[in-house]
Amino acid sequence: MPSALYIILALIAIVIIILICNIKVVPQAHAFVMERLGAYNTTWGTGLHVKIPFMDRIAKKVSLKEQVVDFPPQPVITKDNVTMQIDTVVYFQVTDPKLYTYGVERPISAIENLTATTLRNIIGELELDHTLTSRDVINTKIRTILDEATDAWGIKVNRVELKNILPPREIQDAMEKQMKAERERRAKILDAAGEKRSEILVAGGHKEAAILKADAVKETKIREAQGEAEAIISVQKAYADSLRMLNEADPTDRVIALKSLEAFEKAADGKATKIIVPSEIQSLAGLAVSAKELFSDGAK
Repeated sequence: MPSALYIILALIAIVIIILICNIKVVPQAHAFVMERLGAYNTTWGTGLHVKIPFMDRIAKKVSLKEQVVDFPPQPVITKDNVTMQIDTVVYFQVTDPKLYTYGVERPISAIENLTATTLRNIIGELELDHTLTSRDVINTKIRTILDEATDAWGIKVNRVELKNILPPREIQDAMEKQMKAERERRAKILDAAGEKRSEILVAGGHKEAAILKADAVKETKIREAQGEAEAIISVQKAYADSLRMLNEADPTDRVIALKSLEAFEKAADGKATKIIVPSEIQSLAGLAVSAKELFSDGAK
């Protein structure tokens, strides 16, 4: 009886071990392709699953994350017969684990070969200069062709990048010389532009200085003219005030005659060669002579 019990316990332990070994957990962003008796059965998604012992097996564990594959440089020939080395980077994602498992043998190798073939076909239609300046166009063409071809493999090609384009050494040397000459030409243009700018600034400074000087001379003349005008106005105003005061004083005829004589005296001091003497001043002059003689006789 104890022997039978041990056998039963051993069998139970074996069953438990088998069950535990057949309990599988599929992690996030992964899928398990399951076969039953050698044929595709189902695809397990994320979670806990139990497979039937001795009947079910995991055919392939597939990652559903976006994957990046950096392929080594491939020799390609351009339309103008220049051989270059180009390496590519492909970003892809598995969308159908079943097709990825059964659609193609060694999917990564298949993508690499397809990429190299597509790259040679595209570059073969382009010349060297166009190849070096059309990376985006080449990337788009390769991605479109790869994406269409890999649909049957359950693969989605998201992006293709040309990592490096390496022309022959002699062409690289020629390109470097051309780039150096272009840099020197741009430097000369910048220097010439700087000198021109400097000359323009100097000329502008001279122009502004001349304008300021002219404005200063103009301002001086305006102030001098204003001063002379103000002086004339002051003299005329003083003369008008004297006449007004004289009129307010009600002068006699003799005072008026005396003022006329003073005015005549000033006129006589000028450079005029001919002077017309009014009759009133002539009589006043005679009166002055008579008064002088009268005072002289009185003194004797």
